[in-house]
Amino acid sequence: MKILLLANFGMGLYNFRKELLEELIQQRNEVYISLPNDEYVPKLKSLGCFYLETELERRGTNPLKDSKLFFNYIKLIKRIKPDLVLTYTIKPNVYGGLACRVTNTPYITNITGLGTSLENKSMIQKITMLLYKIGLKKASCLFFQNDTNLKFFMTNQITNNKTRLVPGSGVNTYHHSFENYPEDDQKIRFLFIGRMMKAKGVDELFKAASIIKEKYPNTQFDLVGGYEEDYQQQLADLQNSGIITYHGQQENVHSFIRKSHATILPSHHEGTANVLLESASAGRPVLASRVPGCKETFNEGISGLGFEVKNVDSLVAAIEKFINMPYEQKQEMGIAGRKKMEKEYDRKIVINAYLDEINKIVRRGNYELI
Repeated sequence: MKILLLANFGMGLYNFRKELLEELIQQRNEVYISLPNDEYVPKLKSLGCFYLETELERRGTNPLKDSKLFFNYIKLIKRIKPDLVLTYTIKPNVYGGLACRVTNTPYITNITGLGTSLENKSMIQKITMLLYKIGLKKASCLFFQNDTNLKFFMTNQITNNKTRLVPGSGVNTYHHSFENYPEDDQKIRFLFIGRMMKAKGVDELFKAASIIKEKYPNTQFDLVGGYEEDYQQQLADLQNSGIITYHGQQENVHSFIRKSHATILPSHHEGTANVLLESASAGRPVLASRVPGCKETFNEGISGLGFEVKNVDSLVAAIEKFINMPYEQKQEMGIAGRKKMEKEYDRKIVINAYLDEINKIVRRGNYELI
């Protein structure tokens, strides 16, 4: 059986869907991946995937370039003749789904989050919803990563397809193994992992870190992630003033999680926040905005603390509350988070959901899952 995956970048495919790719390949399927060329492509190819380069602007809104992507997907599907297509993120979901409709190819779509284009009421939102309606119409199944996103699609009548709720991309609890809590509590290290962009709440984080550092000099704010927007000068200024320590893009985030006392994510919206899953799996409490995709990943006061989105005062209050907790309570929060990941967010749950839906398509189409 030939299976084609359409995605917008290699990092997400490798870090969060590697186990699914490995399982499909182990079952002797031919697995093709289509995405822009980046440093993760060699790693994906080393798994046994066949790579097909596709140019794609993740955040662009140029209709000519998007129509070109659509026609490229049609050509690709006609050339490969996949038995099934799996799509991830907005543009592959929309234009890949539409290409599958045109070529009469079965496809499964994963809604990895609403994204800014759907979160904010605007003309862009209306256009995006219309494109989704067209692109998702014939999908065999839609995977959603949180219940709020699912209800948004239903309420706005974007789709009436079969839907299935999965725990995000899940977390590899073996790779993100449990780590003993740091013994040194004299300097409390907070960790942010994510792209430097407004939607991840970095503006609120910068202000909160400045307030906390002045009041609690024995804190450290480690930031890990590449630039998505122009924050280079601001990061440099904050680092020079000793408010943050910026580590740039890092391949191994687990080593940073191990050294931290808690992970902070002030994101404005998420599908399901992978960094919170990975941190909790390693036994670290999480501090996160109370938005869909974040609030489900922790139990308030047990494995993490929530705060109001886009609210610096609320973020500062949550950080202060955590700082003033007894060491043993912080340690217990980490242990509770690990147990939650093992029970509710193990990546095997997501893989089994995919295999179940793929097998249903196989039975309907009389394909042979080799």
